[in-house]
Amino acid sequence: MTRKNSEQMKAEIQALIREMMDSVLDNVLYKKPFSPDKHRAAKPLYAALVPDEIFKGSHFERKFVTPFGKVWEKLAVIAAQHCLGQAEVDYAVNGTIKEGRLNRITEVLNRLEHPRKNKQRVHPNWDDEISYILNGRGKEIPITVRCDLLAQDVKTGKFYGFEIKAPLPNSDQTKVSKEKILKLYSMTPRIISEAYYALPYNPYGRKENYKWSPPKRWFNMKEDAVVLIGDEFWDKLGGEGTYQLFIEAVNELTQDYKPKIYRDYLGIEPPDSDEFFTLPGLN
Repeated sequence: MTRKNSEQMKAEIQALIREMMDSVLDNVLYKKPFSPDKHRAAKPLYAALVPDEIFKGSHFERKFVTPFGKVWEKLAVIAAQHCLGQAEVDYAVNGTIKEGRLNRITEVLNRLEHPRKNKQRVHPNWDDEISYILNGRGKEIPITVRCDLLAQDVKTGKFYGFEIKAPLPNSDQTKVSKEKILKLYSMTPRIISEAYYALPYNPYGRKENYKWSPPKRWFNMKEDAVVLIGDEFWDKLGGEGTYQLFIEAVNELTQDYKPKIYRDYLGIEPPDSDEFFTLPGLN
């Protein structure tokens, strides 16, 4: 990634985040501000026991979380467009899969979800699973798989599919994602060159330390090649250094928004800027 390209990507990342943050602030400050009177009327017991400021913070959180629900996918589009060339969210991939492969996908998922009586739970192993599934035969069945993100390398023509989930996903979400990825790899002919289960950042630091248990029922989160966490995901989309660029882009906005939220929303003076939490880099 050239310096010029990296600066352009950073600018687009910051523009997207600014747009979303400005919308949140407009909402909580002017359109739908926290009303102590309404809060006290609706929840008098809570208001009698807990300071209004606590619920004012919760009000901001609710208005913040909803619009930022899809922020990872939007940021991923920016990274992919700069490096690969094209990207689109919620893309429908249409193809066919042999009936035997579909049956084996169901079988593999059932084995992972339901341990056989008097036997230990089967542990996920992507290489073994996909090898077994691809040996399935039978008539071709039309199938549609919706990818959270589809990216195309315009130089090679290859397509890449991504299931993008929050860093601490639940088991049901992960099962659905694994089924999608297995189907993408099972299509004949295969339309997607590579498909991945992607987490945009790792709360545990490095990949070998990831320990959130729900997705581990479906993937070997530390060893399966189709699992990308944090820097692996961003660098796959945008080239080496994209994850660090993303961290820098977000951290530069800290000085703009945190003082404004302290003063304009919470009505208090912010602490020294050195005390602001910023996104950590790679260990």
